[in-house]
Amino acid sequence: MKPSQVAIVGGGVMGASVAWHLAARGVRDVVVLDRSAGPGQGSTGRATGGFRAQYATAINVRLSLLARAKLLRFREEVGADPGYVQAGYLWLAATERELVLLRGGLELQHAEGLLEAAEVSIADVARLNPAACLDGVMGGAFCPTDGFIRPLSILEGYAAAARRLGVRVEWGAEVTGVERRGERVTAVKTSGDRIAVEAVVNAAGPWAPQVARMAGVELPVTPLRRQVAATVPCDLLPAGMPMTIWAGDGYHLRVRDGRVLLLWPTPGVPGQPYEASVDQEWVAAVVAKTEVRVPVLRGVPIDPAACWAGLYEMSPDKHAILGRAPGCDNFYLINGSSGHGVMHAPALGQLLAEIITEGKASTIDASALRPERFVEGAPNPVSELL
Repeated sequence: MKPSQVAIVGGGVMGASVAWHLAARGVRDVVVLDRSAGPGQGSTGRATGGFRAQYATAINVRLSLLARAKLLRFREEVGADPGYVQAGYLWLAATERELVLLRGGLELQHAEGLLEAAEVSIADVARLNPAACLDGVMGGAFCPTDGFIRPLSILEGYAAAARRLGVRVEWGAEVTGVERRGERVTAVKTSGDRIAVEAVVNAAGPWAPQVARMAGVELPVTPLRRQVAATVPCDLLPAGMPMTIWAGDGYHLRVRDGRVLLLWPTPGVPGQPYEASVDQEWVAAVVAKTEVRVPVLRGVPIDPAACWAGLYEMSPDKHAILGRAPGCDNFYLINGSSGHGVMHAPALGQLLAEIITEGKASTIDASALRPERFVEGAPNPVSELL
């Protein structure tokens, strides 16, 4: 048995961020446990790498602004390149209602300090993305400091920096049990060890509810399958094209590594198990949308081997769950980011490290993410678009 001050369950970008932020604050006796054979084999490795601050709730805007500040100094602090490129996010509205919702988002974003986000005209849209078909488009919103990041670079950067500070990372270490005495966890059992602990962090992504139940904690997180279609390599769209999103149905696309990634968030099936392959009917539907909305891509083949699927970890209000688990004083939650996990990982990791070491988040007010909000009847509002 090897004791550890903090055990982090989950070695994805969220767990790595918590590990580094704890170590940077002087908590060096940390072990990260992950059942995978190596980094990037869970949800982090399947993220598309978008980054935005255009959200409809204050807490999500604040998380993005904090994460953005940390991405800009990532090389200096962590010693790696996060791949942050400010290509922008361009939202397109096809109805007056969609424009009204985007304007409401802009008002809130400006109040939180995202002053560069702005409403754009049809002429602006044509300039920002000449490939987008303007039929039915009434206008939109654009933020030039949104853009793209490299999920695996952020994960590997945090993990390497944490190891340099003494953090242990154990791959192939599936957590099989959490021992608890009263309102405190006392040990974590893995497939090959038992580790006495002073605290446990649940950073297990879509699998976090199972880990929570081992500790006697109910966690309202549901896995939701999402899919990505990728074209064959082509140069029909510029690498610096902004992420472009049709607000009404969420269809969006971006260029990554010489391919165009096509995404359309269908309702999905809560609890659907992870499958790496994509559904061919969905591929046909997303290609049909693409041929109408981005005519230059008509006839460009999809590369089946380059398509993939992954899991979001959905909370009831589509916001992260952050903080000490109710009824368990030393079991901490960093779960339920609902598709925003990679982009918010730098901020959430810092905030949880503050909660663990100081008793509360001190950089920004993160009370909107408190785990108790659901039983209190105080969830965050859910936006139709943002």
